[in-house]
Amino acid sequence: METMYKADKREGKMAKILEEQTSKLPSDVFLWASVGAMTAAFVLQLARQKHMSLFIGQWAAPFLLFGIYNKLVKQRGHDKIDKA
Repeated sequence: METMYKADKREGKMAKILEEQTSKLPSDVFLWASVGAMTAAFVLQLARQKHMSLFIGQWAAPFLLFGIYNKLVKQRGHDKIDKA
């Protein structure tokens, strides 16, 4: 039963590649990208470019989610399970 559990928890090749690459980035990158998107959206609002402002402003949440993913990969990435 234990081997079946471990087999279910293994990541595919693409997930491993993505985790290896994203774990190289500091988590701050995603935080600053989010702040940058919010700042750009604010400046575009001041410039009365409403549609572009809304488009850029929607990037903030995904950047923060990527940051959370990055942190989880660093703490609990595939290598912890695959090496077990």
